[in-house]
Amino acid sequence: MQLRARAVPTHARYLALSAHQASEIPQAPTVLLTSPTVKDLEELELDAELTPEDHIDIILTTRAAEQLRAIAARESNPDAALRIAVESGGCHGYQYKMQLATERAPEDYHFTHPDIRPSNLYVDAVSLPMINGSTIDYATELIGSSFRVAANPQAKGGCGCGVSWELKD
Repeated sequence: MQLRARAVPTHARYLALSAHQASEIPQAPTVLLTSPTVKDLEELELDAELTPEDHIDIILTTRAAEQLRAIAARESNPDAALRIAVESGGCHGYQYKMQLATERAPEDYHFTHPDIRPSNLYVDAVSLPMINGSTIDYATELIGSSFRVAANPQAKGGCGCGVSWELKD
C-alpha cells in the first residue's frame, strides 16, 4: 500500500522559495513508499521515534525528481536514490549530508515524486523530524549543480556560507 506524504504547504514555505523553485512543486503530494518500523529502530539501537505518517510533509520538486530519474538510469539501478541525513557540525550546529545510495536502509523513510519514477529519496528516522516540512530541490548554477534542502521550517538562522544551520527550539 502506498501512502501519500501530507502536502499542506504553509504560506511561509512558499515565501522562502524562489519563483522558479515554487513552479517546480508538483500538484500531487510526494509519495511515502516505505517507513521504518519500531522493530527496525530497536534492532539498530537507534534513539529515534517514528514520525506519524499523517505528520510527514516532504516535497520533492520536479527538477530534483528528473535528476534522480537520470541517476537511476545512468546507474542502471531503479533503487538508486538520494539519501539525506542531518549531522552535527558547522558553525551553527547542524548540516545536511547528501549522498547517493544504491538501496534503502531499514531506518529510512522512502519517498518518491508522484509522477516521475524512479525518483527515490531516503531520509533516516533520526533526521526526518529535523527536515520535515522541507522542499528537496536540484539547483543548477554557474558554479555547479547540486541537490538542496530548501525552506526548512525546522531551521532558524545559518552561517554566511549557507552550509550549517540551527534547529528551532
